[in-house]
This record gives sequence, structure tokens and C-alpha cells, in this order.
Amino acid sequence: MRAMVLAAMVLTATQAGAEEKKAVTSDNLPVFYEALKTRMTFPQAYRGGDPAQWQERVAPTARALMLPYQASRAFAPKVIDEVDRGPFVARRIEFNITDESRVTALLLVPKGDGPHPAALMLHDHGSRFDIGKEKWIAPWYDAARLASAQEWSQKYFSGRFPGEELAKRGYVVLATDALGWGDRQGNGYEAQQALAANLFNLGSSMAGLMALEDLRASEFLASLPETDPERVTAVGFSMGAFRAWQVAALSPAIKAAVVDSWMAQAKDLMTPGNNQLRGQSAYTMLHPGLLAHMDFPDVAALAAPKPMLVYAGAEDGLFPPASVRAAMDKMREVWDAFGQDRALETRVWPDKGHVFTADMQDAAFDWLDRQVQ
Repeated sequence: MRAMVLAAMVLTATQAGAEEKKAVTSDNLPVFYEALKTRMTFPQAYRGGDPAQWQERVAPTARALMLPYQASRAFAPKVIDEVDRGPFVARRIEFNITDESRVTALLLVPKGDGPHPAALMLHDHGSRFDIGKEKWIAPWYDAARLASAQEWSQKYFSGRFPGEELAKRGYVVLATDALGWGDRQGNGYEAQQALAANLFNLGSSMAGLMALEDLRASEFLASLPETDPERVTAVGFSMGAFRAWQVAALSPAIKAAVVDSWMAQAKDLMTPGNNQLRGQSAYTMLHPGLLAHMDFPDVAALAAPKPMLVYAGAEDGLFPPASVRAAMDKMREVWDAFGQDRALETRVWPDKGHVFTADMQDAAFDWLDRQVQ
């Protein structure tokens, strides 16, 4: 009996010791993650002074960490097919988006005399990969994708296709697939981590390749004869919102941006239970080394003083409301320093989750119209 008691005591002590030595949380954070967060001092963040000088000083670091290389291959676009959709023509096209990749895209061109304002539509992640560009524009060439796109539209966009809403307003609209979605669909959610690792091993990154492709897409859109190059904008939802403020910061071609449902302070996303800890989707927004220099609102503020609209839902479980508001306030410091406080509009919608509903779209597109008049 005594031997059994001693054995139980040893087992209990061993288990306790194992718990004390546990190095990784159930969310796959290191147990010392709070200590690591204290090291995130963002030495290249904006801290007052001349904002233009700040941008000139830190933008080269940001670009070097965000863009894997500078692409130069000619776009060489080709129209695959087109359909008449009343106020606009919908085209399926292909063009060289980088030096290595030729992609299929959707292009909406308003009828009537141009050149027109334009919108680069940047799709979300959504853990759904059979559609990318089709999340914004209803496909006419694939019944299965149309069904998926309609389901997506009902879930997030009040049954609308926002790209088509902008085309009706007279915008040239371009939507492409990020690597892993739509015509470039990969091997699913779990496989993203392997894809990201393979891109690291090839001297690039998933987020970096996406940033490069969005930059090139903005330049392609600005180059079209139907487009007024002084009125090219970016519109994004969720991961696409991250891409929208990112491309506004990186691309001189982008003159204004609509950002819905992706803005917060990085430290607040490194919190147990947050979606950013899941690993798979996080790689699309992970630029190695960038957060050692500046926070997300600082990167977005590299776009200042361009007009930018930033939305969030108060009930969005992916982004803590206090962190969203703090990030918006940090961005406002830069626009204010430029004397362009009205160029940045921020809004946290009460009773809204992670969505871009019809009322949000209408308000956003009315704002966008005012920027390109």
C-alpha cells in the first residue's frame, strides 16, 4: 500500500513538473509571448514631426521587407471572352501579373465615354478557395463557381456583387485571384502552411508575393485606355482590406482606398483565441521582420495623405474594438500631421460583424465617388 502511495506521489510530481515546464500554449503561442511583445517597440513608427520626412525615412525599409523583387515583364493583356451586362461590359482577360505568373482576371468596363475612375477589388480569405475574383463579380462562365459566388454574396455582401455595384456607378473594375484562390486554387486550408514555407524557402513569402501582385495589378489597371490614371482606387474586405491599405502604401497608382474589416494593433492580435494565431491564413499577412520595425497602422499610414476610408464592425470577433480604435487613432496622427484630417475617414459600425453589407457599401461608394469627382 505504501509503495502505491509513493508511486502516485511520484507520478503527480512528474505531471506537475511537466506542466511547469510546458513551453507552448494551447493556441501555439510560446508561454513567454508577453515578454516577446514587450520587445515590440516599433522603432520606425511615426512619433510626431514632419510626416513626409518620416515616410521618406521608413518607406525603403517597409518596401524591402514587403516586396520580394521588382517585376518588369510587360502585361501583354488578352481578352478571353466578354458579355454585355447593361450599363457595363464584363470581360474575362489574362495578363502577366509578375515576371513568372500570367493570370486570369475579371474586368468591368462602363459604357459611355471615358476615361473612367477605376477600382481594384481585392478579395478576402474566407477559408474558401474555389472563388477569388468571383467573390466580387458574378461569373458567367462556370455554373459551380456562380453558385459559390452567390452563396458568398448572401453571407457577406447582402446578396450583392460589390464590383458590379461600382461598375454601375461608372468605374472600371478589375478583380484578380491571389495565389491559392479561383483559377489559381491550391490544395486547401491546411496546405497553405506548406505553400507559405515553400515560398520562404524560395526566397519570397506568401504575403510578399500577394503585395507584389497587387502592386502590379494597380499599375495594370492604371495603364488601361478606359481608365483615368489619376482616379484609380483600391477596395478590399477582410484580408482584402489588409491588401487595400497595403497597396495604397506601396503603389503610386492608387489614389484612394476603401478598407473594410482589417485594421488593428499587432500586439492585440497576439492574444489567446485570436484568429491571427491559426497559422494557415496568417501567412497571407505575415511579412518576415516587418513588425520588428513598425505596426500595422504605421504601414497603412505610409499611404497618407491619400484619401482612405477604414471600416470595422463593433461585433467583429476577429478584431478587438479597442485595438481597432487605437489603430485608427494612430493612423489619424499622420493624416493630421499632413493637415489632411478629412482625407482619413474611420467608422466602427454598431451591431455589425465581419461583413460588407449593402448599407456599408452604399456609404463607402458614396465616399469613393466624392474622392474621384
